[in-house]
Formats: sequence, structure tokens, C-alpha cells
Amino acid sequence: MARVRLSVAERREELLRAAVEQIEVRGVAAVRIADVASVLGVSNALVLYHFSSKEKLVAAAFAYAAEADLAHLRRLLTRRTSAVRRLRAAVRWYAPTGQAKGWRLWIEGWASSLRDPVLREVAGDLDEQWKAELAEVIEEGAAAGEFRCDDPMSVAWRLTALLDGLAVQMTSYAGPLSRATMLRWTDEALARELGIDHEALTA
Repeated sequence: MARVRLSVAERREELLRAAVEQIEVRGVAAVRIADVASVLGVSNALVLYHFSSKEKLVAAAFAYAAEADLAHLRRLLTRRTSAVRRLRAAVRWYAPTGQAKGWRLWIEGWASSLRDPVLREVAGDLDEQWKAELAEVIEEGAAAGEFRCDDPMSVAWRLTALLDGLAVQMTSYAGPLSRATMLRWTDEALARELGIDHEALTA
């Protein structure tokens, strides 16, 4: 059966989805152009036509995956409810025992970006966007009088640093922590950063 002819945009998206899957399975160091081509039944040349090197394919794949996560984060943070509830929903979704997928992908990306300047730039830009989205809602909540916060960006930095660190521990090691414990820790951290009682956070 002949393959359906895809537009350039559709083909790129298909290749990026396949690259994300292969990176998650094989890791950045081991994944090859041939792996992505093989899973789709296309030639290596086709992959290289759209992405001239493995490094550019990997960087584009990380950006593709991150944009999907950012879109979901923005949906959570623009709900018509209090800033506290929006922040809690975002933090619990992002937590390593929450519903956010791809922690193995991000850990691979962080490690590889130490040696890959293109990937480092992509990862750094996406990380800044995450922090900016959280800081904006923290600023909104403070302005509305829900809590006090003089430095929303610092709060965003501390929260994401905590969640990233927990993700490395939970993904890299088979730890004894339960989902309930992990989510309780994230709630406690958020309440502490906002200067509110835990009961107010869960109300």
C-alpha cells in the first residue's frame, strides 16, 4: 500500500514524534537517524532533508515535546479560578508522580546539553518560559491579595528546582517514596512559598 503523501509540516511533526519516542527508549547518545527512519519506514535521507544532522533533530524533538507541555501548563494556569488553585494544579501535574510525561526525556536532555550547545540553548529557553509562566500567576495572586510575595520569579525558581530534583531522584532511582508523600511535599512547598496555611491551599 502506498504511503499517504504528507505536507512538509505534517512530515516534520511525524519525524519529531518518532524522534521523541526513540530518545525516550534509547537515550540521546544511542539514538540514530536510522532509528527514527526505520520506525516510520522512510529513508535516512528523508530525515536528513528535514533535519540536517542528528544534533538538530534532537534539539527540535526536545523543543517539540516541551511546547506540548507548555501548552498544557498554560491551560492549567489560565483557568477561571484563584491563582492558588491554578498554581497547585500546575505544580501537582508537573510533579514527578503527577501526570506530566517525559521525565526520562528531560533528564536525558539535561545531561546531553552539558556537551551540546544547541540543545543547551533550546533547553535553557524552554526552562525560562516555564518559570515565567509560573511567576506571572504568582504575581497575579499577590496583586489580588490571595497571598504576599515580593519576588515571584524567585518563588518560581525554587519550586521548579524542587520538582526537577525530585524528578531526578524518582526517575533515576527506585525510591521508597509513595505518590501521596511526593504530592504532600509539593503542596507543603507551595504553601510555604506563598505564606499560606496548607488548609487554605487545599480549600
